[in-house]
Amino acid sequence: MNTISVSFLLFLSIFLGVGIYSASRKKDTAEDYLVASRDVHPWLAALSAVATNNSGFMFIGLIGMTFSDGLSSMWIMLGWVTGDYVAWLMKIPDRLRVESERVGAVTIPSFIGSSNEKGGPSSRPATIVAGLITLAFLGIYSAAQLSAGSKALHSMFGWSYEVGAILGAVIVVIYCFAGGIRASIWTDAVQSVVMFVSMAVLLIVTVSHAGGWGAMWTSLEQMNPQFVSVWPAAPKFGLFMYIIGWMFAGFGVIGQPHIMVRAMAIDSPDSMASARRVYVFYNALFAAIAIAVGLAARAALPGLTEGFDLATFDAELALPKLALALLPGVIVGLCLAGLFAATMSTADSQILSCSAVLTQDLFPKAGKRYSVLKGATIFVTILALGLALYAIAQERAGEKSGVFELVVLAWAGLAAGLGPALMLRCFKRPLPSGVAVVTMLGGIAGVLGWRYGLELNGAIYDVLPGMVAGFGVYGAWWLAKDRAAA
Repeated sequence: MNTISVSFLLFLSIFLGVGIYSASRKKDTAEDYLVASRDVHPWLAALSAVATNNSGFMFIGLIGMTFSDGLSSMWIMLGWVTGDYVAWLMKIPDRLRVESERVGAVTIPSFIGSSNEKGGPSSRPATIVAGLITLAFLGIYSAAQLSAGSKALHSMFGWSYEVGAILGAVIVVIYCFAGGIRASIWTDAVQSVVMFVSMAVLLIVTVSHAGGWGAMWTSLEQMNPQFVSVWPAAPKFGLFMYIIGWMFAGFGVIGQPHIMVRAMAIDSPDSMASARRVYVFYNALFAAIAIAVGLAARAALPGLTEGFDLATFDAELALPKLALALLPGVIVGLCLAGLFAATMSTADSQILSCSAVLTQDLFPKAGKRYSVLKGATIFVTILALGLALYAIAQERAGEKSGVFELVVLAWAGLAAGLGPALMLRCFKRPLPSGVAVVTMLGGIAGVLGWRYGLELNGAIYDVLPGMVAGFGVYGAWWLAKDRAAA
């Protein structure tokens, strides 16, 4: 085995060891498996949320997009991070932590279907619809993570994408069985630090190799002036609406069960301010360095890779290819182990959320048994793996189904489908069962209509029209109710 392989396996073993060690803190209960008994340290939860939020999207999808489009990709993350920050400023995660414990909800669908009054009647239709939305879109999302991890292994060892995806699925099951959501949070926190350090080292080495920032910038400009332009190529509705669309994308974090569950797991509502500061700062730093790595890869890779052909190069392999070309074997192993493990840890968060939906929301009687939770985890992992293998086959056939495409679709569906209803519930607004269902379906309809009906997702990201549709449905009901009362 070469140095890269030994280093990769060593660091991957450390990550797995952290997850397995977390089992020493676990309790064999559904609440511990799904929300870690609500006793997670805020810094751990915040670092985990950043890693879970970004992982495959940031390290594979965003870097690949920056490699292809240049500096203008910054508007995506500027809008995204700003919108995410607004959600935290509105204290939606804080309210979720308080209200979910008050009503005894351990999943996002059960919280949406709960009553504003403690002990009040819950809405089974709302819970079921929220659960089905979670299953559908988080299934796609977790498949994207398995696909991202397989790309890292393919670039490093030359393994087929299918082998990488299967190995990722096996690791997901190990994480989940080790300690449920606690194992995911602990390993996420370690991986987020490792990935940041390894990406920072990669960026410094690449810029140094190019002769400094000025020389790299000149090289990019000579390739194509658009690479160093901050302006995206003629947004259909103008730059302002383009940015607003991505701000809504960031705000759509409120509809992501695998991220919001970390707020539910924090040890105390009083710890939320500390978690918020760590999360927002680290999230913005990650976005900035990922874009910088994408630019550096675009400047350096053509001269580093023998027989480089831009027409056939998969831009989503930019980070691992750059690491292989420039870093010592030990650091390459560290970088790729962190990338692979981070995508897997995100996938296990999503698969745990789907398992929770099956056992706590759709089939609650069966879900009272701890063993059933683990069986559901295996079932959902197999479904996610099937979707990942299908996406890999589609991409090989020339269809546009890369990590970035899968993630943006899943994120939009969850943001618009669950986000408005969850926000209304957090602020204790009246949300009758039928209204909750129509609000969620209205959000989904907005996303699908915008993307596949009007085909305008390239102009404004789907979350904006989707969330507007969801809130619009609720607003229409509210006005009709007021008129009827008058």
